Amino acid sequence: MLRTAPEDSEGTGPAGDLTSPAGAGTSKDVRKRGPRTSRARPQPFGSRLKRDWQLLLMTLPAIGLLILFHYVPLLGNVIAFQDYSPYVGIGDSPWVGFANFHWLMFDASFWDATINTLTITTFQLIFYFPIPILLAVLLDSVVRPRLRLFIQSIVYMPHFFSWVLVVTLFQQMFGGAGLLAQTLRDHGYDGIDIMTNPDTFIVLVTAETVWKDAGWGTIIFLAALAAINQNLYEAAAVDGASRWRRLWHITLPGLRPVIVLLLILRLGEALNVGFEQFFLQRDAVGREAAEVLDTFVYWRTLLTGEWSYGAAAGLVKGLVGLVLILVANKVAHRFGEQGIYKRS
Repeated sequence: MLRTAPEDSEGTGPAGDLTSPAGAGTSKDVRKRGPRTSRARPQPFGSRLKRDWQLLLMTLPAIGLLILFHYVPLLGNVIAFQDYSPYVGIGDSPWVGFANFHWLMFDASFWDATINTLTITTFQLIFYFPIPILLAVLLDSVVRPRLRLFIQSIVYMPHFFSWVLVVTLFQQMFGGAGLLAQTLRDHGYDGIDIMTNPDTFIVLVTAETVWKDAGWGTIIFLAALAAINQNLYEAAAVDGASRWRRLWHITLPGLRPVIVLLLILRLGEALNVGFEQFFLQRDAVGREAAEVLDTFVYWRTLLTGEWSYGAAAGLVKGLVGLVLILVANKVAHRFGEQGIYKRS
């Protein structure tokens, strides 16, 4: 026996005689208006302060150190626009405007140091930057935890050596009286002194940087690898993807945001390749090969007492680094990456 639908069928649910949970006559309105989204009201500042005051208190020492050693010294950059003398102080030193920057732009030694710095930075971006990524991928593929921990300890250890020790070790290996030269002489060949050859100096400093810091740089990429969903690898293996396919389609896309972020930060330090490493080897290979902006500031300003000139060079370095970061971050946004800050 067939049942006929009641006349007031507007309030019936999709099962026929079952009424909608919203009540009769409300199902059409729900479909018309759509679901309502409840927006949580932000808590008052006093409530958030009462809730998180312990965390804020923990950050006060770090904030104090940041202000004391990073922001307060920025006020001293005013001497770049003065003929500063430490005997009279900032308040009584005469103002010279942009005269220090004018002299800097027409200083040939400044441009030689800048070209050397950019050349070394570009060379290290090509031959050093990918090595921590490769090390992280290789270490992540080691199955045995003990073996992985042992390899990590070995490759991390040189990071804690000073540059004096690193240069000394390379001198013992590749110097004129080093192991390589002695081995060549024992076999009837002429000895070689890589440590005093200006033509191979860029390769030498890159090799020193790789040996000292490449292992330490893998920490960030190992953390990024640990954040990749392992189910993706299992699903790809079930579908028949080889190890190289999994590396190309899962591992590298998972590392791409971190790679872009570190690359942007590295470009921001393009004019800052270090001081100790080049200062220790400057006399061995000559100023033309080893002079970078950090050593230029030391030899050209600090030893001669031209403090304003050095401050002007430091401001130029900072301005160029800021421009490079902004441009690189804009390019990252063009390619769909977040960069160092989100797009507005």
